[in-house]
Parts: sequence; C-alpha cells; structure tokens
Amino acid sequence: MDVLTMPATQQQRSLIEQWKADPDGTYRSWFLWDQRLKNFRSIRRGLQEVVREIRDGVFGVAYRGSSLETVVHSIAEQRQIFKGADHAFLWKPKLRIPDIYEDRGNQLAFGRFLDTCLCCQSEAELVEAVRVLDARQIKGLGPACANLLYFLHPTFVPPNNTAIVKGFNEFFGAKVKLGRWTEYLAMRERLIEFNATHRNILSNDLGAVAGFMFDIGTGRYSVGSGTGVSLDWKVDLEKAHEGNAAASNARKLAAETDRTHTEVQGWLRDLGLALGYHVWIASNDKGRAYDDGKLADGCLSELPKAIRTSSASDTVSLIDVLWIDRSTDRITLAFEVEHSTSIYSGIVRMLDLALGVPDHDGSTFFLVAPDARESDVRAQFARPAFSRVSELDVRYIGYGELSKHREAIARFGDGQKGILAISKPLTAAPG
Repeated sequence: MDVLTMPATQQQRSLIEQWKADPDGTYRSWFLWDQRLKNFRSIRRGLQEVVREIRDGVFGVAYRGSSLETVVHSIAEQRQIFKGADHAFLWKPKLRIPDIYEDRGNQLAFGRFLDTCLCCQSEAELVEAVRVLDARQIKGLGPACANLLYFLHPTFVPPNNTAIVKGFNEFFGAKVKLGRWTEYLAMRERLIEFNATHRNILSNDLGAVAGFMFDIGTGRYSVGSGTGVSLDWKVDLEKAHEGNAAASNARKLAAETDRTHTEVQGWLRDLGLALGYHVWIASNDKGRAYDDGKLADGCLSELPKAIRTSSASDTVSLIDVLWIDRSTDRITLAFEVEHSTSIYSGIVRMLDLALGVPDHDGSTFFLVAPDARESDVRAQFARPAFSRVSELDVRYIGYGELSKHREAIARFGDGQKGILAISKPLTAAPG
C-alpha cells in the first residue's frame, strides 16, 4: 500500500519508524545517547542545590555564576534538542526578566516550585505546582521551566522549546504560543494522548515524542496530507483554562482554611521565638509557605533527644506548635490549632506527650480556635471520652485574643505569662 493512501494512524506509524531509523534524527542521536540518562541524576542534584541556596538566601541576584546556571548549562549540553535552553534564564537587564533575581518573593516562589517538583510523586501534584507558579505571574518565567521538570519527571513532562512547539503546531494543526503555561499544559495533554496511541513504538519517556516534534519543527521531516492529527485547538485551550480555573477555585477554598491555620501557626512561631523559646513546627507542616518563606524557618529541624527517642515521638512531632525551653530542652507549651476540625486528634497528641514522654508532665496545653468555636470546643472537651485529660492543664485561646495581643506579648512578655493571661481554662466533665 502506498504510504499516502494509508489510514492516518498507519501513516503516523510509518513516519515514526522512519524517524527512529534515521541516524541523524533526535531519536538515535539524542534519545538513545548513552550520556543522556547519566545527566538525570546530576541535574536533580543541581536543582536541589538551587533550592537550598534560595532557601538560605545565598542564591544571589544574577544568573551568571549561580547554581541555576550550572544546571541549565548541563541541560543545554544535551545535544541539539536543548540547544539554547539557557536563553530563557539569562538575565535581561533592560526588561528585568526573568524576575527571580531581584525580587526575593518571586525567587522564593520559584524555589518552592522546584522543591515541590523534586519531591512530588504524582502527575496531579506536578501540574498543580505548575499552576501555582503560573498564578504568581512572574515576569519572564514561563514554560521553559518544563526543561528543568523533564529531568525530574520524564514520564509526566515533555521538553519544550521553539522547534518542539513549531512541530506540534504543524503536526496537529494547532496554534500554541511558546511562552504561556496554559498553552503548554494543553500541548502536553495532546502529546501524552498521542504518545499513548503509539507507545509501543515510542516510549513512556516523553523525550521521545518531543524529539519527534522537534525534528518536524526543524524541517527535517514534513507532515504529508493526512499524516498529522486534526484538532480543534480552541477546545483544547478552553479545557486547559477551565482546568486552571477549577484548580484555582479549589485552591482558594482550601486556602481559606489552610491559610488561617498556617497563619495562626506562624503567629505562635514568631511569638515563641520572640520570647526566647526554641520552636517546633509539626513535621507535616514544615514546608508550608508563610511570610515569603516556609513555616519552619528559624525553628528546630529535629526534636530534642529525650523526645525524639520516646515511644510517643511520632505523635508528638505532629503537634502544631511546641515551645521548648532552651536550657532544659523540655516542652513548656504545646499548641493545637483547631480551625474547623474536631479537637479529638489534637487531644490525643497532647495525651501522648503528657503520658509518653518522660519528665514532660508539667507542660501547658492550648487549643487555639476561632472565637466563634469556643462553645463547640468546650462541648467537645466535656465529652466523657476526654475524662482522662481532666488532670492536664488544657486551656483555650481564641484567634481574636491572640491576634490582638501577640505583638504586645512579644514586646513586653515574660516567659509564658502573657500567653496564659489571654487564655481560658477548659474543664472536662466528670468521668
């Protein structure tokens, strides 16, 4: 059968097979290059160093000489498909882009983005990290970052550059614009779908399908009539925008609770540090964004040895905020922030601290909740299930009192007196 009379899928397969056999095409010259996979580990380590430098405030204010330059240089050396990969990250002084060198907030957002992508395990987490970065609207920082992500998650993220986009537009009859994350995400969806159709001759590694588009985009291969895929790009793009909008709305709804919970943890962190305590942030909250940094900034990275080696260490490490005496390493005050959930898990953690950690029976425990929840907290605390904690010194602090007095306590406070003054005792019902 003449190739031009083949069905479209067969024509595509024939073109892919031709491309794979081409000794000078990207499949054989780059994708099968034995040095390609060796760079994945070094690029991951390099991005970890970028995150560390941004977190520690030593990243600098220029691309040249930065840890990011080292990483991107390694990517740009990946033969023709990544030639010029550094252009998007070079500092352009007249345009002041990309704006991650002079703006500390943007730099921290970029660092959090990389950190999330280094740690995430699912495609959904990765796409959400992209959407969060896109929502920040950092001038000059766009889908060129996909080339960084490819070396972290090659089965989730295809590389991205001018030739790949041009090849995609030619092959799919689309109109992708190079510098927009929404359009990249829509293109990514189509590439994944196309890759699934031809996975038996392509690869789970999306570098292969991107290389195919690259060679079409550079003119090495032309797409004959009927070979490409016809799509309604406006529909694809609308789906991508809808996905962004839905994710944004979900994020806003979650953030209303999460922001307040994290914000109150931040208040307690700052107050504890101001009063001279070591502060511990719950192990599962350490990486939360707060005040252009992370919630655990300035806090202990591990609990004191006596707590760490106790049978209750795993549970105690999840208490929202702990104030620890610097001279004795004893937990003086423990705080559970109960924004909207039941107080049960918080009380259980406090019990574990009181009963499972030696020499910590003198700690004072606080349930911190919205003012409107005081009666609800008291009603829950009075349940027979909590009769065992009647001997603990558990107190209630409303958000309003904490917000109103925290600065004065930080400035004039003496130990725990100020925080005790704005709290109220909770009395358990008789067992």
